[in-house]
Amino acid sequence: MNAVKKYVPHLLVLVGFIVVALLYFSPVLQNKVIYQSDIVQYTGMAKEQNNFRTEFNEEPYWTNSAFGGMPTYQLGAKYPYNFVKHLDTAIRFLPRPADYLFLYFVGFYALLLVLGIRPLKAFIGSLAFGFSTYLIIILGVGHNAKAHAIAYMPLVVAGVLLVFRKKYVAGGILTVVAAALEISANHFQMTYYLLLFLLVLAVVYTWEYAKEKDWKGLGIAYAILVGAGILSIGANATNIMATAEYTKFSTRSASELTYEPDGTPKASSNAMSYDYITEYSYGVFESLNLIAPRLTGGANNEKLEKDNAISKYFVSMGANPQQAQEMSKQAPTYWGDQPIVAAPAYIGAVVFFLFVLGMFTEKRKLKYIFFIGALLALVLSWGKNFALVTNFFINFVPMYNKFRAVSSIQVILEMCVPVLAILGLYNYFRLEQKQKIEALKKTSLVAGGLIILLFLIKGMLTFSGLNDDYYRMAYGEVGPGFVRALIEERKAMYTSDLIRSFLLILATAAVLFVLAKDKIKEMYALVIVGLLLVGDLVMVDRKYVNDESFVAARKMEEPFDITQADKQILNDPTHFRVFDAQGGLNSAKASYFHHSLGGYHAAKPRRIQQLADYQLKDNPMTVFNMMNVKYIIQEDEEGRSVAMLNTEANGNAWFVSNVQKVTTADQEMKALETINTKTTALFNTRDFEQSLADTYVVDSLATIKLTSYKANQLTYESVNTNDGLAVFSEVYYPQGWIAKVDGQQVPIFAVDYVLRAITLPKGKHTIEFSFEPQVVKTGSRIALASSILIVLLSVGAIALTRTKRKEK
Repeated sequence: MNAVKKYVPHLLVLVGFIVVALLYFSPVLQNKVIYQSDIVQYTGMAKEQNNFRTEFNEEPYWTNSAFGGMPTYQLGAKYPYNFVKHLDTAIRFLPRPADYLFLYFVGFYALLLVLGIRPLKAFIGSLAFGFSTYLIIILGVGHNAKAHAIAYMPLVVAGVLLVFRKKYVAGGILTVVAAALEISANHFQMTYYLLLFLLVLAVVYTWEYAKEKDWKGLGIAYAILVGAGILSIGANATNIMATAEYTKFSTRSASELTYEPDGTPKASSNAMSYDYITEYSYGVFESLNLIAPRLTGGANNEKLEKDNAISKYFVSMGANPQQAQEMSKQAPTYWGDQPIVAAPAYIGAVVFFLFVLGMFTEKRKLKYIFFIGALLALVLSWGKNFALVTNFFINFVPMYNKFRAVSSIQVILEMCVPVLAILGLYNYFRLEQKQKIEALKKTSLVAGGLIILLFLIKGMLTFSGLNDDYYRMAYGEVGPGFVRALIEERKAMYTSDLIRSFLLILATAAVLFVLAKDKIKEMYALVIVGLLLVGDLVMVDRKYVNDESFVAARKMEEPFDITQADKQILNDPTHFRVFDAQGGLNSAKASYFHHSLGGYHAAKPRRIQQLADYQLKDNPMTVFNMMNVKYIIQEDEEGRSVAMLNTEANGNAWFVSNVQKVTTADQEMKALETINTKTTALFNTRDFEQSLADTYVVDSLATIKLTSYKANQLTYESVNTNDGLAVFSEVYYPQGWIAKVDGQQVPIFAVDYVLRAITLPKGKHTIEFSFEPQVVKTGSRIALASSILIVLLSVGAIALTRTKRKEK
């Protein structure tokens, strides 16, 4: 009975997490879903593969709906024997996005339990982590994979801590399961940042083991962690291997081109330029919005109160109050260093106060792990604003230059700071009265002193934003006055939010002081501090993600309205591509209805992106013709979408008479500016051991037609009185595609920079292209073996531990 009782508090906490997650996202109970802009785009990209699953009850692993054709590895492909994903689905049983919020809570709760925190304090700490503004905002915009990976971070840290504390069985099992779940979330940037933090943790513990000369214990710990890492990677082998394969083909890999689209030499062959990596760099001063939310103006589209400086200005210019309010409803008040910010990354004034308290009350070396982790994340988030450190990491730390938006590493800080905050609160309760007063005094001086300092330097700040000059010009005659009102509103936000944070800190300090004087019970003090902490965060979160963010489920299931242009195109029964000139290469709207040249993804096919960068501006018809873009969606004078027919599109496949041979990617790209792709194919001889003839005879009766289409299988029939070279308006992907002529496999060549071609003997033939990725077959076998091994080792370790306990 006692054994059951000890689990009751944890069960109550889990129920509490469910209730809190559903209350915050209460519209999910009305069958509504949060409108996530990124998920809207994903829905467009994934439409063909989802339809394929429904129709054929299998995975295509390829889609022609986006970027002319690409693997679905990064579009939610489902792999055989992916048992980790099944476990993850079982854990996330709540409606989205309440499931991710619940996951935030549970993962952090496990970490706090490992750190020795009692359930109620761990419950409050978990809410502090889960309601951190950044973690809520990414749910609002649809960064689900990022949220998913962040949610499992604390769980991985908990497992690693247990191992280093010689809880080998529990730590090993938790580490391998948590790491497998973390990897399955499929956001490798977040996982990479977690590894940086784990490196800090490992260095600190290695030093401690070394001081004790406990080399055996250190060896066992590292053996378990390495084994857990290998098995967790193995359980996700298919996804990892497929991603690694696709990465070489994507914009995240090095460019073969040595010149920029404007003709200037490339400064670096790295996939992403320094400016691209550091574009979203947190400002050093801007970082203080961690403790005062709108210190640098909040968001690019900030919701203002009715009585604001901007609406007053428009009233003074003759607008009525309703018009003025409408014009100031979404104000660009943000004046920080980043191009776009949806909301400040606010961790909470109360959390910050308790974090400082933790630095004074936590005596274990443990605090240095989380403090160093938070500090490292903060410094790296500054990116180009602290180039000394950033440049070192980009140039010398493996893989760091593969990720952009360096500001997002602050998620490590947002994990570390609440940990130290709850440790601070936990240890404060354990101190003697005199020690409590002393710790509280130091904390109040640091936290309160920082707020007061920010008040004092207000007159030294300009409150000018990066885009203010644009607003001055774009708003015409009222532009200068609008910017003055904007700056006035920024100043008001600065002051009001500093006062808000100061009052919260003062209230928290007062409660803890009264506790130190034995004027209030510990339970009451804990509840009051918890309410201040959670109330603070939730009030800020609700400004940016609230009930207004939700729409009817159908709006997300069918996010794009069909236009007359789409209907016209859908009436064409042939196989072709569409280009949406309104959205360009970065919109998935056309992908929802058609096979599109565009799409929306952080890792586009590299050569398609290059084709757009180097050719679309000056030679669009060359690109459209070779990619079989039959319709171009444009906007007419009345703002309606119209479908323009391209009668010059090359079709699904064609025979060419000439092969223009080149030896570099530069030559191939430049040649696209002048060649006629209907008659000539560009062939880079350095890419293939086999070569092609220089010329082929093509008579007027030669034909090649697409007779059957599936996303992963294309069938053609050809007739030619001579041997020929057939070019297909399908993207060349070196892995997985197999070509057969009359059942006999033949090599596939890359031509015209992005297309595929095969040689055909004279006569009548059936050609079949099928996508059969070996990486999926191999990865699935590894995943199955790893999953079985995880289960066997876990069961064996638990059984062995119980046997030893009985013997003792």
